[in-house]
Formats: sequence, structure tokens, C-alpha cells
Amino acid sequence: MSQRHFHLIGVCGTAMASLAGMLKAQGHRVTGSDKAFYPPMSDELVRLGIETFIGFDAKNLEPAPDVVVVGNATSRGNVEIEHVLNHKLNYASMSEVVRENFIRGRHSIVCAGTHGKTTTTSILAWVMEVGKLDPSFLIGGVAENFGSSFKVTGSNYFAIEGDEYDTAFWDKRPKFLSYLPDTVILNNIEFDHADIYENLEAVKKQFRLLVNLIPNQGRLIAGWDSPVVREIVLNPIAPQGVWCPIETFGIDDGAAKWSARKLEFTPEETRFMATCEGADFLEVRTPLSGKFNVRNCLGVIAAAESLGLERQLVAEALATFKSVKRRMQVRGVVNGITVIDDFAHHPTAIKETLEAVKQKYPTQRIVAVFEPRSWTTRKKIFQDEYPKSFAPADYVILAPIFEAHRLASDDQLSVPQVIEDLKVQGKMAFEIGGADSNASADAIVRHLAPELRSGDVVMIMSNGGFGGIHQKLLSAIK
Repeated sequence: MSQRHFHLIGVCGTAMASLAGMLKAQGHRVTGSDKAFYPPMSDELVRLGIETFIGFDAKNLEPAPDVVVVGNATSRGNVEIEHVLNHKLNYASMSEVVRENFIRGRHSIVCAGTHGKTTTTSILAWVMEVGKLDPSFLIGGVAENFGSSFKVTGSNYFAIEGDEYDTAFWDKRPKFLSYLPDTVILNNIEFDHADIYENLEAVKKQFRLLVNLIPNQGRLIAGWDSPVVREIVLNPIAPQGVWCPIETFGIDDGAAKWSARKLEFTPEETRFMATCEGADFLEVRTPLSGKFNVRNCLGVIAAAESLGLERQLVAEALATFKSVKRRMQVRGVVNGITVIDDFAHHPTAIKETLEAVKQKYPTQRIVAVFEPRSWTTRKKIFQDEYPKSFAPADYVILAPIFEAHRLASDDQLSVPQVIEDLKVQGKMAFEIGGADSNASADAIVRHLAPELRSGDVVMIMSNGGFGGIHQKLLSAIK
């Protein structure tokens, strides 16, 4: 492959920085620009040796790159975008570049769904690695077994997280429609991403399109515990039905082909027997916690069987899986107080994550700290669901919604109402914060540090940096 010059606009995003590394691994010259550079991706770009420009400037595109890759956070009015359009430079979206440079010609396994796709893709990549398939992969988080969010190999397999978020300013379809799926693991579907989807029907439409792209020699592995997944499988976009073989997995519905029994949760590990059509198939031990991770494992076990992997190697991989950064990641234990970081923000994800923490630490006090930061969580869509989602916690703190000025007041989640509803349930619940994430983090730490005692587990949830609250809290309780 001849060397080309790729320039990435918005390079400090997780996916874009990963793509920069992948292109570099192929031997291309890679440059990138962004309005600012922050850890951890700024450190990763330095480690990868990517030439970067702070701020956007048309000069960053001189001489003209062979391909300009446009991140989905970049919009019209950006000076580099306008230069690209005015000078008719060759440009493409991130997902198009991934498809043409890494997926086409390979067996593509796409892990999709509202929840669990980062973890499921990471489990899949590790199972394939231990199973000697030497996969390439691209994940929306750092897989701790690999110490990276991507890997480029010469094998015939590519595992990728199928993101339902939009592609670019000119293409508002989901990224996952670009990924030429041979196998799709479809975990679950709920309403999310209120900034680009009007309602659940709009979300369903895109997942139906994904299912309709699977070739007849491919495979759909469907999470049967999700009512919406069942609806999409039973009422697909094509009148002839789903064109490929379908396998189902789940633990709540006895109709699923792949299921689990003998579930046992301990502080150290989760144990269960994976079953196939009612018969024992594989005894599983994994450091992962929570019923939702049992589902994630079942989806991967089904995929691994379709790929012909040896069962004992699948069991070995699940037993040695180290999770993903920002997915129930223990950031530190100080004076008997455990501080955990998680990306959860949707009410279902919050509830399942807190249930998993309670299963792992059954006798300890669970303190939940949450920042409503994503577009969906800042809106009042889930006003009634949030008080229920914190049920497994003993003590709850909510920060004010992030950048509240960007939403009309009558469209915002009412944090005071969530707190009031939690108090009615008998929970200790507080709204604590400041003018921004940093101020909120400082205020929460000042309140919480004196309240904590040995044995407490603090579960901090946000889809952003939350003002560095994790390290601030760990320092305060030393």
C-alpha cells in the first residue's frame, strides 16, 4: 500500500485519535487538528507520533492532503471545512475511511445496541485474540487487555463497535451503516441521543437498516431480553424477513437459544453456566460484574461458536478479561473507601451498573454520584425514570445539568425533582454543584469527603471528565 497523507479535523476525539493511530500503523503520514487537546487522547496522540495543530487554520491543509477526514463533531463554519469545500479537496467521514482502509475484504463483526457495545466489542476482541484469530479492532474505549482502543493486523477479521450516533455534517445516518457487517451482535435498543433522534421510532428505523445490511451468509446475534430487538427481528424492514441466520441470547426469556444458569456473583468474579438450546455449553468465570455483563458474554460466546473457536479458549479469554477503562473502573482505594468510574448516563445503564456494584459489594454502602451531561440526560425525557435508576444506591448526589444554558428551561431535566423523589423513597439525596463541571466536582468533594467511611463504595457516573472529580476525591480522603 502506497503512503498517503491523511489529515483529521477534530483529531482529539476518541474515535478520531484511534483512527489516526490505525492509519499511522498502515504506514501513512497522519496529521490532525482540533480546537484544544486534553488528556487522555492528547497523550495518546503524542505516543502515536501524530503531528497535531492546536486550533483550526486553512494553512493546516497546505499542501493539500490526499484525504481529509472529518469528525462528526465538526460542522460548517469551521475554517478547515470551508477550505476543503472551496478547494474541492478529497474528504471523507471517519466511518468511510475505516470501511475502505480496514474493513473491506475482511470479515466484519459489528457490536451494536444502546448499552454495552464498548464492553462487548472489547470482550469479543479478546476472545478472538486468545482464540488465535489475531483480529483487528476499533473500540470506543481503551481495552485494558490490549492497552489500546485499536489494533491493526493482517488477519481476515475486524471487530468494531457499531455506533448509532451520526456520521458527519453531511451524513446524519449512523456510523454503523458503513461497516459492511458480516456478523452483528445486537444487545439491546432503547431511546437515546435525543439531539439527533426525535423518538424511539427513529432509532428503530436505523437499527432495522443495519439488520437489512447483513448478507445471507452472515449472522444476526440478537439480544432477546430487549423487547425492541425482538420487535425489529420479528418485524424487519424487508417484507421477506431477516435475510441471514438469526441466533438469540438472553437470561430473562426462556426462548433464547443462548442463555445462562447457575449465576453466582461474588466480590471477585461472576460465575455461570452458558447454555445452548437448553444444554450446558460452557462453564464461565469472569471478573466482570452484573447481569448485563452476563448478557454481553453470551453474545460473544454465540459469535465465537459461529467463528469456530475452541470452547476452552473462549473460557480462558472470559476468565482473563480485564474490562475497559471508564466501565466500572476502580480508580483507587484509600482508607478502605473504593472509588469507581463509569460512563453510565442513560437511566437503564445507571440502574444496571449500580445493581452490578451492589452484587460485587453486597454488604457495603453504595454512594452514587452522577453528572447529567449527555444531551439525552440533560433533557426531561427520563424525568420519571431517574429516581428509579438509583434504587440500588444508599446515598445519592447529583450535579446540576451540564451547560444548562444550552437548553430551554422547560425542556431540562429537573434535578431538584429527582432529588425530591429520591428522598420520598427514603434515600439520602443531594444536589450539589457549581457553575461548571470543575466547580461541581470541587463542591461535591467538599461535601462528600467528610461523610465517607471505611467500606464505602463511591460510584461516579458521567460521560465526560466531570472536572477530574475522581482524583480530587481520592486526594481528599487520604
